[in-house]
Amino acid sequence: MADIIRKRDYSLTGPEGKLAEERGMASAEWYKTPIPRTRMKELMKRKDGPAIRDTIIWFVLLAALGYVGVLSWGTWWAVPVFALYGILYATPGDSRWHECGHGTAFKTSWMNEAVYQIASFMVLRSATPWRWSHTRHHTDTYIVGRDPEIHTERPPIWRILIMQMLHLYGGPVELKRFLLHCVGKLDKQEKEYIPESEYGKTFREARIYLLILAAVIVLCVWQGSLLPAMLIGMPSFYGVILVLLFGLTQHLGLYDDVLDHRLNSRTMKLNPVLRFLYWNMNYHVEHHMFPMVPYHALPALHEEMKYDTPAPRNGLWSALKEAIGALIRQGKDLSYAVVKPLPDTARPYMYGLSDIPYITERIRQAAGMAMNHSDKEGESA
Repeated sequence: MADIIRKRDYSLTGPEGKLAEERGMASAEWYKTPIPRTRMKELMKRKDGPAIRDTIIWFVLLAALGYVGVLSWGTWWAVPVFALYGILYATPGDSRWHECGHGTAFKTSWMNEAVYQIASFMVLRSATPWRWSHTRHHTDTYIVGRDPEIHTERPPIWRILIMQMLHLYGGPVELKRFLLHCVGKLDKQEKEYIPESEYGKTFREARIYLLILAAVIVLCVWQGSLLPAMLIGMPSFYGVILVLLFGLTQHLGLYDDVLDHRLNSRTMKLNPVLRFLYWNMNYHVEHHMFPMVPYHALPALHEEMKYDTPAPRNGLWSALKEAIGALIRQGKDLSYAVVKPLPDTARPYMYGLSDIPYITERIRQAAGMAMNHSDKEGESA
């Protein structure tokens, strides 16, 4: 069983995507908690105020810590200062990239776009490709062969997860993509979800990003110091730990290949500081079920949905413990997934087309298709 499942192909160009389409799992209709239409309109109302306030707070804090970092450079005080600076650079950079990419953080479109472009550079993500990647992630959340943002396979690849503590896997991948885009090329995966009409924009953004990074490198050489890179560029590596920890809690250890976000997404309670850094993405079931609800309305949406969703994990540590524990179990039992009990007032889980847990059967069929695909390639060779 384990040997068969290990042959599963998580790429967007392999047989899994075709199987998902044949089963009607691609761009399918997902379960949604019933919420009165008038209330949903209230929750979806966009505002500039909260995001302007939070953005000003973020940049003021970042500038203040950066200034203290410059003053402390060359002393041991620089270590804790830049540790905090890196977290404040990368973590809100990730969450602001995410929410502004949805176009819901601000009411004013150009504000969303401006912060999205800045945050995309800060976390070293190509703005236009990642906009389309994330659109696919929401359309086909953790549908294997369709979702380009699955954190790790089954069984988990621990080497990649550990490398990501300093962005040493994803970072080089993105830099390589910048270089490809600079010369007018995309990798095979990106061609699966980026419309051709967006290619030119993708290439222009990459050239601007690389020019900025090159200027930082030149400044470092001219000053004979890493300080400029510690302020711009390198925080995406040394400050990424909270980004990783938040990312681990979102979907890992839960179900793949289902049509109910209550089964494949995880909500957790966080304190106000972490919620500010994460921009309320701890309400992840709620966000995936209703992605057009702005971040500032997610706590209210959570209250509306409580009758129909599992209880949230109580804090970041509790969510991580559940997710990592499930990954360890998946190392031995690849069909394992955490299923949290629903309240008595909830509607039953919707696992898939037949409304029963079929993940193990899907894995077997996908593995068989992958092996047949390999056999045909061997014959043609």
